[in-house]
Amino acid sequence: MSPEEWTYLVVLLISIPIGFLFKKAGPGLKRWGAAAVGLGLTLFTCGPHTLHSLITILGTWALIQAQPCSCHALALAWTFSYLLFFRALSLLGLPTPTPFTNAVQLLLTLKLVSLASEVQDLHLAQRKEMATGFSKGPTLGLLPDVPSLMETLSYSYCYVGIMTGPFFRYRTYLDWLEQPFPGAVPSLRPLLRRAWPAPLFGLLFLLSSHLFPLEAVREDAFYARPLPARLFYMIPVFFAFRMRFYVAWIAAECGCIAAGFGAYPVAAKARAGGGPTLQCPPPSSPEKAASLEYDYETIRNIDCYGTDFCTRVREGMRYWNMTVQWWLAQYIYKSAPTRSYVLRSAWTMLLSAYWHGLHPGYYLSFLTIPLCLAAEGRLESALRGRLSPRGQKAWDWVHWFLKMRAYDYMCMGFVLLSMADTLRYWASIYFCIHFLALAALGLGLALAGGSPGRRKAASQPTSLAPEKLREE
Repeated sequence: MSPEEWTYLVVLLISIPIGFLFKKAGPGLKRWGAAAVGLGLTLFTCGPHTLHSLITILGTWALIQAQPCSCHALALAWTFSYLLFFRALSLLGLPTPTPFTNAVQLLLTLKLVSLASEVQDLHLAQRKEMATGFSKGPTLGLLPDVPSLMETLSYSYCYVGIMTGPFFRYRTYLDWLEQPFPGAVPSLRPLLRRAWPAPLFGLLFLLSSHLFPLEAVREDAFYARPLPARLFYMIPVFFAFRMRFYVAWIAAECGCIAAGFGAYPVAAKARAGGGPTLQCPPPSSPEKAASLEYDYETIRNIDCYGTDFCTRVREGMRYWNMTVQWWLAQYIYKSAPTRSYVLRSAWTMLLSAYWHGLHPGYYLSFLTIPLCLAAEGRLESALRGRLSPRGQKAWDWVHWFLKMRAYDYMCMGFVLLSMADTLRYWASIYFCIHFLALAALGLGLALAGGSPGRRKAASQPTSLAPEKLREE
């Protein structure tokens, strides 16, 4: 582990006892105490580069005040434009930000765009109410009022997920501040249930990254190895990549759980990132609060089993970095300038790559996903419905195997980063996933996608994981 990774781990681990301290605090102490801790961590890890986050916050707040009815698009344009400037600092001869500054900036971008969208929804709801003269009751997820500058700063610098996520909306943050009877919300048992696999994943990460170091792929000697060895190497690289993020995201979720952050009654049917999908009245007494069953789905960022054992590429995207996937679906996918699922996915993956950084490996990897999505969709609709139940089960296992190999392949671009290193590795295994996806797409098109009945049968959930598929 690098010194930066140790620092990330320490920040995540100290968030857990801090969470227990804040859990039963009042709204004021929660708001300003959590912001003070987050700002302190930011200043400690980012130093003077903290100025970038402050400029981004002030710019977004100014846009919200100036144009509340269209601030979502403006905030998206502003924060994404500032990301470009932020990544080009070294080219401009300015000091290069630390990796921690980049992490803070990434999460802050998501939060500020979401905040602007929530303010815009509130403004439009108020205008509609004034036009109709009819006052509705509380609307699910709607803000009570536009946050002030200090409230925006407190949300932005809240220590929860400040560097690693999970992403959460301002409405989720408010619900935590105003949580009725927080002592009745369970923390310890959900935390232990969530945390138990993390040490195992950590050991597997250390072992796999030691036995199969990524740097070996950049050496000339690697390409003298036989083709099967080169093909195999991407499997443990992606395995180590997954284990690393499993540990980080589980630890981040545990920090939320310790504070009772993102806890909602099960009846609210909360979604990762978005929060409750059903109205659920707050409990009126500590006894009623204690009798409720709660979950932490709102801040759930990773489904390890679903990631590893779901069948399709499309499903795998839903189980990985789940709160960010919700953000991408809500604010990028739905507003894409096309109706085609594959083209909308390509647009979303392009902006996701840009959000991650300017390294060519991100773009090569993310823009391979739409090809895989098109290939699996066409081939599955053309052939799966024609198979017997036993044949469909065999199909699903083969599909799962190929999905994992596709993610192994794409991961290499994500970790090698440079175009030369990524293309060199992909060329050494003959761009096998690209050609396989093109062949599957061609076969699916040749078979014309099957009949409508077959397309319906093929579109049913086929995950090897027991969990049902989540919504788009």
